[in-house]
Amino acid sequence: MAARIEIPKMYKLLIGGKFVRTESERYLTALNPKTGEKICNYSRASRKDLRNSIVAARSGFNEWNGKTAYERGQIMYRFAEMLEGRKEQFIEEIYVSAKQSKESCRREVLKSIDRIIYFAGFCDKWMQLVGTVNPVQAGYFNFSVPEATGVVGIVLPDTLSFLPLISRIAAVVTSGNSCIVIANEKSPLPALTLSEVIATSDFPAGVINILTGNKTEIIPHLAGHFDVNAIDYCDSNPETEKNIKILCANNVKRFHSLKDHDWNSPGQNENLREIEKFTEIKTVWHTMGM
Repeated sequence: MAARIEIPKMYKLLIGGKFVRTESERYLTALNPKTGEKICNYSRASRKDLRNSIVAARSGFNEWNGKTAYERGQIMYRFAEMLEGRKEQFIEEIYVSAKQSKESCRREVLKSIDRIIYFAGFCDKWMQLVGTVNPVQAGYFNFSVPEATGVVGIVLPDTLSFLPLISRIAAVVTSGNSCIVIANEKSPLPALTLSEVIATSDFPAGVINILTGNKTEIIPHLAGHFDVNAIDYCDSNPETEKNIKILCANNVKRFHSLKDHDWNSPGQNENLREIEKFTEIKTVWHTMGM
């Protein structure tokens, strides 16, 4: 009997809550860095795919930001529950995708789940901590009220493949933003599987969009797009960072960079500041009744 040839899985892009083939029909191959064996094929996103994801993210933002803070917290908690149920799968996929020990992969997955729980609890609390009542002249109330920025582009590092992904998504969506994630280029498999969890979760379509491919091809179009409100740059290429800043200046979009970041540190990742990075402050004057 002839040996059976296995069919490698072909991962698609997550755009607008659906799995779509890249319009360019290009793909890349993910390899096990320990053995060199083929793991899967995955889509190589194009500029057109990016534009589609931005349209989807804008629609997703409108629905996500319109939900109550309590409901967003419940949806994020459900997200953590779903990851808890599939944690062994993620541990194995990180293990075959990166040069890490099985125990290191287990710690990364468990910490990621706990980090979602942390931000889920912040959903209905952060506005009270950031908003203020300001001292002004007699006869007026003056409030500073925080709001979500809008559509945020997240560029992940090529170091850890899962914890940075979860850390930045959680920090961005807690305040009501939507996001477009440019996945780890060297180890994309955990992000691809996470997209399957997101697609079957309670997140509205378009809140979280995940693109894979060559960063140098996608990032300039993400940073220069006028309907993207902020860029969260977590990689470590100085030249790329410089170019992103120049492109961000075109429509004065927010830019945040994480250099020499310790992804395992609760102090650096689990704090109110990470939520505030992608919010705007609206100040309201109101006359005081007699």
